[in-house]
Formats: sequence, C-alpha cells, structure tokens
Amino acid sequence: MPEPIDVAPGVRVPEAALEARGVRSGGPGGQNVNKVASRAELLVDLALVEGLDDGARARLEALAEGRRDAQGRLRVTAGESRDYHRNLETAREKVRGLVAKALVVPRKRRPTRPSAGSREARLVLKKRLARLKKNRSAPRGEE
Repeated sequence: MPEPIDVAPGVRVPEAALEARGVRSGGPGGQNVNKVASRAELLVDLALVEGLDDGARARLEALAEGRRDAQGRLRVTAGESRDYHRNLETAREKVRGLVAKALVVPRKRRPTRPSAGSREARLVLKKRLARLKKNRSAPRGEE
C-alpha cells in the first residue's frame, strides 16, 4: 500500500484511496523492458480525498475528467525513469499537483467595457481602411 499524500494542511489523499501497480514501460531499457514493470500506475479514488469543500471537489472532478478508469478512479501514470520507485514518486507528485490545483479558487471575471478612447480609435481605423479599400476599386464607368 502506498503512503498517504499530504497536499496542504488539512487536505490529504489517504492510504485507502490509493492503489499502485507496476506496468511494462516502453522506451529505453533494451531487452529488459519486456521483463520489468517499471512504469508506475497510481489509481486514486477521488471520493475518499479528505479536506475538500464542495467547490474544490467539483473542480477536482472536472480536472480528472479525461483520466478516469471504468470504476471512476483517477488514473495517473509515470514512466519517465527506468526505476519503478522513482516513477511512483513522480505519479504521487502529479496527484499532489492536481489536488493542489483544485484547491485554488478561480477569480470571478468582472465584465468590462472598452474605453471611449479605444472606441474612437477603432472607428478612426475603420474609416481609414474603408477609404483605402474604396480607392482600390476601378473608377465608375471604366469597367
């Protein structure tokens, strides 16, 4: 069983929510790559993550949307290294980063209006371009 993942004070992914396993990895390693399961796959039951409020839980569900398995668990893989334990630690860091990202409350967008100066500049530019295009056309009667 993997160790629990502490994300922030009061927020952690408990041991019961984690399942780790080794999978065969592609990439460098020669013939050894066919024998050794060095890629780490970490499955996380998001419902068991402790310390999340409703908003953070909803953001975490949205962030994990495309990485779910058939049981609805978050599936994180890491295979950058040839060492299973290093890959497992990388996968744990990915989970920690994802949960930390869900904790950040996005700022509300305040609708703004263009300034009077920017509106005026836009109209001046439109008139200039319209004159330019009009001058490109053939004079009337010479078609």
